[in-house]
Amino acid sequence: MMDATGSMTLICGKDTALLLSTQVGERPHIIYWGRLFAGFDGAQIALLSTRQQYFGGPTEVVHSTLSCELGSWGAGPPGLIVHRAGQDWMPDLRVSDVCCASDHEAIITCTDSRAALSASYALSIDPATGVLSAKTTIQNLSDQPLGVDWCAPLCLPLDDRMDGLTAFTGKWAGEYERETVPLGTGSYVRENRSGRTSHDNFPGLLATSAQACERSGVCAAFHLGWSGNHRLRVDRQPGGQAVVQMGELLLPGEITLARGETYTTPVMYGATGETGLSRLSQRFHSFLTGKVLDRRISQKPRPVHFNTWEAVYFNHSMEKLLDLADLAASVGAERFVLDDGWFGQRRSDVAGLGDWVVSADIYPDGLGALADRVRKLGMEFGIWFEPEMVNPDSDLFRQHPDWILGEPGHETTPFRNQLTLDLTRPEVGDYLFNAMDAIVRDYGVSYIKWDMNRQTLHPASQARDFQGRAVMHCQTHALYALMARLRAAHPGLELESCASGGGRADYGILHHADRIWTSDNNDARSRQSIQRGASFFFPLSITGSHVGPATCHITRRTLPMAMRAATAIFGHMGMEVDLACETEADRAILAAAVALYKQHRGLLHDGLHYRIDTPPFLSVSGVVSAAQDEAIFSCALTDTHSANLPPRIRFDGLDLDATYRLQCVWPQENLSITGPSIMEAAALLDGGSVFSGAALVNHGLQLPLLYPDTCLILYLQSVDRP
Repeated sequence: MMDATGSMTLICGKDTALLLSTQVGERPHIIYWGRLFAGFDGAQIALLSTRQQYFGGPTEVVHSTLSCELGSWGAGPPGLIVHRAGQDWMPDLRVSDVCCASDHEAIITCTDSRAALSASYALSIDPATGVLSAKTTIQNLSDQPLGVDWCAPLCLPLDDRMDGLTAFTGKWAGEYERETVPLGTGSYVRENRSGRTSHDNFPGLLATSAQACERSGVCAAFHLGWSGNHRLRVDRQPGGQAVVQMGELLLPGEITLARGETYTTPVMYGATGETGLSRLSQRFHSFLTGKVLDRRISQKPRPVHFNTWEAVYFNHSMEKLLDLADLAASVGAERFVLDDGWFGQRRSDVAGLGDWVVSADIYPDGLGALADRVRKLGMEFGIWFEPEMVNPDSDLFRQHPDWILGEPGHETTPFRNQLTLDLTRPEVGDYLFNAMDAIVRDYGVSYIKWDMNRQTLHPASQARDFQGRAVMHCQTHALYALMARLRAAHPGLELESCASGGGRADYGILHHADRIWTSDNNDARSRQSIQRGASFFFPLSITGSHVGPATCHITRRTLPMAMRAATAIFGHMGMEVDLACETEADRAILAAAVALYKQHRGLLHDGLHYRIDTPPFLSVSGVVSAAQDEAIFSCALTDTHSANLPPRIRFDGLDLDATYRLQCVWPQENLSITGPSIMEAAALLDGGSVFSGAALVNHGLQLPLLYPDTCLILYLQSVDRP
């Protein structure tokens, strides 16, 4: 909505407001982004935000515009960099039109007639969650080509109370680690050039006040929904204002616009609040579920997976797989996924990639017997593909060596015996679609694990339309198109996004995929940290979480089945283990955990997720139903504690006025080192005890003395509601 003078635009949703100065003919800027409080008055907010000239600065007030373009006089880094062979590089965008389709969304169009370009800013705030979505479209209005080197969806000022940043970094098998730094004067910049979302520079960021924690405090979160190269930065100027930018990191010459052509940025998402980080995550979870994910899939209960990778690796045999299918069904699996090694000459990772036909050597009669057995046992049948990659030792590469990305004469960086196929070529997309479509149709495949195991560092296309130019932007859109084409051809087909684990997880890929593989590391102790980090932006319902072997092949750490299974319950549960090598007792424990997951998955995947602030040796999180009538919490001890006894845990999200029966539902035995403990005193394994919500939240529960690598699952149910 616009004010009576047309000088300001306000959009709002839930409890969040975005107020902008949008006077036609002037530069637009953001006046306010934050809580929509009672009595909110845009004119008062604008007046209270009055800035002034300061010594050593410009002689008139300069606001950060929506793009901080170079011609707007802003002293900070530009959010838009364009030029025409070195000319027209200082655009000065002025408001030419404002269109408010509703109270929740606006399109602000700005033009620069001298530089002959326009920028349209599409801004919306979701009425259900308060999540801000922003994207920008640049159009060339000249006959001369316009090069676009950088364009952030929005330059968004931070609340001046925020003085800390948390970014998400990591590595293969160690994703979603948090890196916290103070927000000082100057620039904080992270860049990703891997050709995928990446393990080490996840496109997410938190901004927090000094007092912010999981359950309270001023904070904001940002995410770029893009699966290719990206940059994020925060710049605080000498005047004190800090501005966040996120966007696609474009390679030289990647975007050049002819007259009338446009470039549209990926979507930047943001949420802000004053009640802590867990509630920000809940906003993102609800937004992703309601606005991004395919509802035909997300409304279906998440089936328990059995994945063959850590059970057989490349050592496939029909006999072994049929036995594994029987064992998987016996412990409660509902989906059986055949991983790498089923096609062509794929006996290791050095050959066969790209030859998407069932191996006649290993499966002379095809996969029909396995797929039929899986379905007869009541499970869905899934399969692994890595469509974007090819081994040099493959029939596909020998037939089409020109189908790869790279520049002739420039040696491609070796990476896992793989090269990247050029998806911008229509013939490559057609080949991949036809090959995958045939397997899906022939074997009734209902699920694809879509992998990507190398970085794409030299994305030059030799196709006629590009002639050696960088094409990571087009390659990413071609990937999206291929996934969309396959899902359109098979409406019930589900896709999982995997890239050496969690290397391609973002809201861009989740417009086309239904699940992310969080990490190749199934070590339960590592997974506690990995899954906690992922939960800042992704709900439990789509984060794959598997029970691995007793000894993890990545960390070589040996952990008990009770810990492995408890950790996997808090996600989209699965297993990736040779069940024939597990003891009968451990298979029984696993079956009990699967049953517990099935009993509570509606709560786990539909409720509100809370992370609890704890010391580093303890990981506590839980889910509370929307009605606050039940909750389930995981308390994992991952290391020894410095005090003689562990701390109390203070629950979150419960109704303070309600009464709850508290029980320990996992493990199914008392693992307290000494006794009597709270386990016996409160009969937590024998019917539990009743406590007020206020006592559980404000005072908390004293944990029993446990050994490391023990995980308790606590269930709470209201006893004073109908």
